[in-house]
Amino acid sequence: MRTFADFVRDAAKYGSLSKAALHWQAKQDGRSEEELIELMRTRLSVMRESAAAGLSPNLRSVSGMVGGQAALMNDPKSIDRFGLLGKAGAYALSIAEYNACMGKIVAAPTAGSCGILPGALLAVQEQDGFTDDELIMALFTAAGVGRIIALQATISGAEGGCQAECGAAAGMAAAALVELYGGTAEMASHACGFALMNMLGLVCDPVHGLVEVPCVYRNVGGVSQALSAAQMALSGISSPIPCDEIILAMKEVGDALPSSLRETGEGGCAACRSVCRK
Repeated sequence: MRTFADFVRDAAKYGSLSKAALHWQAKQDGRSEEELIELMRTRLSVMRESAAAGLSPNLRSVSGMVGGQAALMNDPKSIDRFGLLGKAGAYALSIAEYNACMGKIVAAPTAGSCGILPGALLAVQEQDGFTDDELIMALFTAAGVGRIIALQATISGAEGGCQAECGAAAGMAAAALVELYGGTAEMASHACGFALMNMLGLVCDPVHGLVEVPCVYRNVGGVSQALSAAQMALSGISSPIPCDEIILAMKEVGDALPSSLRETGEGGCAACRSVCRK
């Protein structure tokens, strides 16, 4: 299973993308599917704990650049105003801030993009009542997508820019959301393609070399892209470009990025005068 086309084909064989991913992982690891499900349950628990811990208004990173801001987004007035997007954004930011403050998170697929997938899943669970078992299977779908992106391109900001981290996480979350809401494997492919397409070219430019600014805010942007991509696919809109081709395009764009925009802290936001003076 190296391409999304392979993934869709396996989904037809095993019943869904999540079941195909679970079957592949069990065969790869030599473990039972039940054991892997329990391991994923543990990861979901860590995701939920980090989302809650990151909402503390007293949270601060060592640098002092981030922390406590997710609590502002989680204000009831803000959530009422923006609904699902507001809740998902607050969770995405809380987990990303908690990571910057040295809290325990689940890399999904990386630490720098750790808030996007859980932010989306936890928010829709609260809104629409999905069970933990359903979220666990959605996480297997996301894991399969992440593997495909890593194999065909990269999930490293140092190698491919933030499109490879937050972009990949958005694609993973979009596909997972589509399966949660009963969409087909083909729809999930379209959703992933839309998310990657919309984040193509995103650079990696950490201020002072820390995974804080603009990283934590890009998790909020990434979860909004995931929700929008899933909505388009579930509405019956098809990506005009196959997902696998967009993944390859992401790799080409990443390879073309100058080193200053690949996690070196030398360009982009990291080179803005206001932060260079500090």
